[in-house]
Amino acid sequence: MMTTECVAMLLAGGQGSRLKALTANNAKPAVLFGGKYRIIDFPLSNCMNSNIDVVGVLTQYRPYILNNYIGNGSAWALDKVNGGVRILPPYMGQKGGRWYNGTADAITQNIDFIDRFNPKYVLILSGDHIYKMDYSKMIAYHKSKQADLTIAVREVPWEEASRFGVVVTNDESRIQEFQEKPPEPKSNKASMGIYVFNWPVLKKALIEDAQDPNSENDFGNNVIPALHNENKRIFAYMFSDYWKDVGTIDSYYDANMDLLDESCDFDLTDPNFRIFSNNNSRHPQYIGPNAEVSHSLICDGCVVFGHVEHSILSHDITIGEHTFIKDCIIHTGAVIKDGAHLERCIVGPRGTVDSDTRIIASENDDPSQIQVING
Repeated sequence: MMTTECVAMLLAGGQGSRLKALTANNAKPAVLFGGKYRIIDFPLSNCMNSNIDVVGVLTQYRPYILNNYIGNGSAWALDKVNGGVRILPPYMGQKGGRWYNGTADAITQNIDFIDRFNPKYVLILSGDHIYKMDYSKMIAYHKSKQADLTIAVREVPWEEASRFGVVVTNDESRIQEFQEKPPEPKSNKASMGIYVFNWPVLKKALIEDAQDPNSENDFGNNVIPALHNENKRIFAYMFSDYWKDVGTIDSYYDANMDLLDESCDFDLTDPNFRIFSNNNSRHPQYIGPNAEVSHSLICDGCVVFGHVEHSILSHDITIGEHTFIKDCIIHTGAVIKDGAHLERCIVGPRGTVDSDTRIIASENDDPSQIQVING
């Protein structure tokens, strides 16, 4: 039997309906981010930078683009013979099959996969967060505490705490109480949805959870509270660097715009902790003689004839003459025709904006007013 110290399981199967049209035909982890990346690039690159070389990616909703993008994992140096990245969709067995029913159930259905590697630890990750973390430091912390479970935690504004699982800790960072999305939170230390479990402890908890007909088969609502009730050693691992959940249009938009903020401490240029992506080779970008481009990220394959300001352009985008683009995110293959005027908009992949279009949302508008143009 193979022995691997840690197996990472990446939950990438959610629909992500709060991202509206961006996930109509695409899984949330495969949504473009920052021009050349997709959201899943961040946890996969984190694994590579943490020397974790066995990663199971649990997919379910609209998996084609995500599966095709991950391929054999070579873009993240995860194309290993005995390990690497493996796509794990729901499957049929002798007694039938079913979809993943909750985060814990998704892992339960893949116990056999994890057992193949005989790990000491299992790292649970979400496929919809933007951050850079060296997971090896979190695992070392987990060992130092002789923990059964370690939860990555960060402080959030009190007014946002009710959107998260929150923890109450003692002076040694041992978790005394865990509340999943409480209406009146007792703490602003929010779970990031990143867990390190001792595999024997997690495996036993998952089997017991699966046998409970009243369980929602969810880590936050069921598995973690059950372990807490058993007085397992559960610790908080404080993380203070950049991290953003991009599960809504406004958080997704803000996280993209952070890349244009010179005061933001999220650095994608750090050669010691690179974020990798799987992109095809394209022709160089072309900026026309009358174009005006400032404070923007422009990827390969773009052709720009108009005005682009404080915006992010993915690959193969055409910006026509006499156009005005400001504070926008434009995805691969989109065409903005001559004379269009867009401010604070998101244009989906291969979207087309006609020449007479004029969409302007001010910074004072509700985030839901950010226009998403898809096709």
